[in-house]
Amino acid sequence: MTVAVEQLRDAAAGEALESFLEGRESPLVSGTRATFFWRGEADEVRLRHWIFGLPSAATMERLPDSDVWFVTLEIPAESRVEYKIELVEGAHRRLICDPLNPNRASDPFGQNSVFYGLGYERPEWTLEHPETRPGTLEEVTVRSRAFGESRDVLVYLPARFRRHRTYPLLIAHDGRDYLRFSGLKTVLDNLIERHEIAPMVVALTTSSDRLVEYGADPRHARFLARDLMPALERNFPLSPLRGLMGASFGGVASLYTAWRYPRLFRRLLLQSGSFAFSDIGHHNRSPAFDPVAEFVNAFRAAPGKPAEKIFLSCGMYESLIYENRSMIPLLQEAGLEIRYREARDGHNWENWRDRLREALSWLFPGPLWMVYE
Repeated sequence: MTVAVEQLRDAAAGEALESFLEGRESPLVSGTRATFFWRGEADEVRLRHWIFGLPSAATMERLPDSDVWFVTLEIPAESRVEYKIELVEGAHRRLICDPLNPNRASDPFGQNSVFYGLGYERPEWTLEHPETRPGTLEEVTVRSRAFGESRDVLVYLPARFRRHRTYPLLIAHDGRDYLRFSGLKTVLDNLIERHEIAPMVVALTTSSDRLVEYGADPRHARFLARDLMPALERNFPLSPLRGLMGASFGGVASLYTAWRYPRLFRRLLLQSGSFAFSDIGHHNRSPAFDPVAEFVNAFRAAPGKPAEKIFLSCGMYESLIYENRSMIPLLQEAGLEIRYREARDGHNWENWRDRLREALSWLFPGPLWMVYE
């Protein structure tokens, strides 16, 4: 039994529960053990988290003669865990954010509560700083022969952008989500201001059908290589250094495009790539992964040299950790320069945000690293 649970039980037994809980936030933390609690009436209460390897739902115990429900989890130091509370009332179930925890993270599906494990701190370079000169965003419309339609692409230009200079280009899949949920513009502004990365142009693409277009779709690769790239070259002063980045299916789209168009993109940033494959038989994921597995199987058989440098990252609490780890020896044997990082986090935008400094400064180093490395 944890210290927090003992305190809860003692407080309830001594009729001091209200005063004990007053002003306290969930979870109660004792070292690496976190006791999540919720107050209210329900038939059953569960903690729903996204830690692959543990049962996805942890049933909460009701403290006798009270409306307090609790469960304790062992969570390693430096973890960052997103979760929700599941309330079961008869045949009805609903998921809510933890009302006793003010920490939230957002994604395209809404919000989750967040638990910060012992030692985790949000990187200060992800926060806005008043002294940092901001870059700008402008929208360009690209006529796509690959898709037979026009597409709007948001383009980040660094502070002090000058037409007579040339800049590296990075194309970011799910770019608007990177802006909204990973604070990509703030990160770029800060790292460029500190000379940790080179001033660069970043094209922020999006797709209304990403599970198809990002899933090893030759039309999407052609759009990037034959439609978007020439359009960007006409509109902005670009150097020969070009890269692709993406998370989840966006990671697949990045690797697939570089594989189909070798030597066009020299840098890849692949975050929690959905690199499903099978050594024998069929893969064990949803039908959306069918073209992905077909591609990754072909890539594993003949990786070639899709880029010069590849940065990969994945959360230890993701179901994709095995697939991402398995890519490392394959890429190394192909003679590529690889850097790989894992974090005690899940498949989410703030995990990807926290890896951006190391990834971008390695792929596109600024003057700071040129001097001290």
